[in-house]
Amino acid sequence: MTMNDQEEERYSRQTLFDKVGEQGQEKLLASRVVIIGTGALGGNIANLLARSGVGFILLVDRDIVELNNLQRQPVFDEGDVGSSKAEVMAHKLSRVNSDIRIMSRVLEVDASNIEEIIKEADIVLDGTDNVETRYVINDACVRMGISWIYGGVVKAEGMTMSIIPGSTPCLRCVLPKIPEPGSTQTCNEVGIINGIPAMIASMQVTEALKYLMGKEVSKGLALIDLWERKMEVVEIDRNPNCPVCGE
Repeated sequence: MTMNDQEEERYSRQTLFDKVGEQGQEKLLASRVVIIGTGALGGNIANLLARSGVGFILLVDRDIVELNNLQRQPVFDEGDVGSSKAEVMAHKLSRVNSDIRIMSRVLEVDASNIEEIIKEADIVLDGTDNVETRYVINDACVRMGISWIYGGVVKAEGMTMSIIPGSTPCLRCVLPKIPEPGSTQTCNEVGIINGIPAMIASMQVTEALKYLMGKEVSKGLALIDLWERKMEVVEIDRNPNCPVCGE
């Protein structure tokens, strides 16, 4: 696939970066990404991937836009309140970049439909806000050999990890069992500032771009406290007894 004149101009600043170049951009234009969840994380992810020139993006979310979303979810405005997040985002980002295809599906992701949703994806990005769906994504991606990038945010804290089946640990190596209801903090309970989803989404997108261009992704679980301006990367070993990715 060779870029046309419009694409060369659109992505000129990105291709000047020697880690991307024209060959890297051509790989991005030929890539297919699924984003599950289009809220604070997913919205930032979708915005960045669309502007980066990923050729096909599928947005999946069952929720509608609420007024309290506007504090941290960058694609929406007041006129979108009450409308489908996935549909609104697909429409708006298609106007940002007409070189690519952006599609939406309004549904709840669960074990019964996850494989059909992600079957053609080169990579899946986690924009969800609940733990159960992340385990559904993890188990299906590992089973199908599809890479995915986990992300989570709350308050001013966030974390992300790239999961490459057969190469890296999976989510169940870090947390073997789904936490009990009420045992983990949520944004509805303790709040969130809008900088942290933007930062974690930026890290997820950068790792996704690296993967799609055939470059090595970063290993380990990255932990960020934006308020305290702290970051650390925790090395995680694959669990040989993991029920999903173990031997």
